[in-house]
Amino acid sequence: MTIMAVIAEAYPMLDLSSETLDLDILVLPETNLILVASVIEPLRAANRISGRQLYRWRLFSPDGLPVETLSRIPVPVDGAFRPEQETQPLFVLSSYQWRTSATSALRMQLSRTARYRSLMAGIESGSWLLAQASLLDGCSVTVHWEDREEFAAAYPHIAVMQERYVIDGKRVTTGGSLPTLDLMLEIIRRRQGYSLALEVSRLFIYEQERAGGLLQVPALGNMRIADQRVSQAVRLMEETVDAPMTLSRLARRVGISSRHLQDLFHETMGVAPHQHYLALRLNMARRKVIETKSDFADIAALTGFNSSSAFSRSYRAHYRESPTETRRRLRAAAKG
Repeated sequence: MTIMAVIAEAYPMLDLSSETLDLDILVLPETNLILVASVIEPLRAANRISGRQLYRWRLFSPDGLPVETLSRIPVPVDGAFRPEQETQPLFVLSSYQWRTSATSALRMQLSRTARYRSLMAGIESGSWLLAQASLLDGCSVTVHWEDREEFAAAYPHIAVMQERYVIDGKRVTTGGSLPTLDLMLEIIRRRQGYSLALEVSRLFIYEQERAGGLLQVPALGNMRIADQRVSQAVRLMEETVDAPMTLSRLARRVGISSRHLQDLFHETMGVAPHQHYLALRLNMARRKVIETKSDFADIAALTGFNSSSAFSRSYRAHYRESPTETRRRLRAAAKG
């Protein structure tokens, strides 16, 4: 089974873009703090790593007061949820006691705002709120695994999938906090590309000390790689960024054929080995462009490119600006 489901054609909002994406986030009482962080933190990280404001968000609660989470840490909000004709995506976050929030007033607000929103997402129990407002009729969705049978019985006209998250056109649903993190990485991947999504994912990995086995390394959509052969291959890639290995040599080191390694990468990582390898190299190069004053020729050599011109071409293809333009833009931002 795949780690996600993309049902029907995804909405254009998820197409490749460097434009700033504004989101509205409705947080309901008794929402887990980690659920809120699962939505916001990957977007914050994408902004920081890219040096651009790729994402902006506003937080709302039903009454405009800070949301009291179960961890007793309140979530400040920008105001009360009083939608008019906003078109930006709306994420509805809920964890426990969603029925308490499912008032007729809120259902009416959700129904009305859906006429204008480019996308609406039910995050964990937020799926119940969208279903209550008849906004998931005819859609394929997912919910928390504990709620799957109950949800399917309550809404037989909605197809419930056993997936971590589901994107069905203008409707998105997730099955919990970590699946929501997977979803946000997928949004970043679609809008800004694999390299940035990979770098964001690496910020959210807790790697235990090695005890005779392989470290579990990050993979988009599945925060740990279960297959040790892929894990070993990725570790070898990370150790040879300055002198990239051929696919055949990499496969021999892992002990499988090149074709088998390619298949395993597609199954676990969602990309070909060379795409992941290149993303690792370019991400390291981008950090050096941003964080150091090293010459581009030196950065190219450190990240396995034959020349500074080859490095610049690859850099521009991935980040839609040259290394020089990156430094110039960041210097201007610092002065401003």
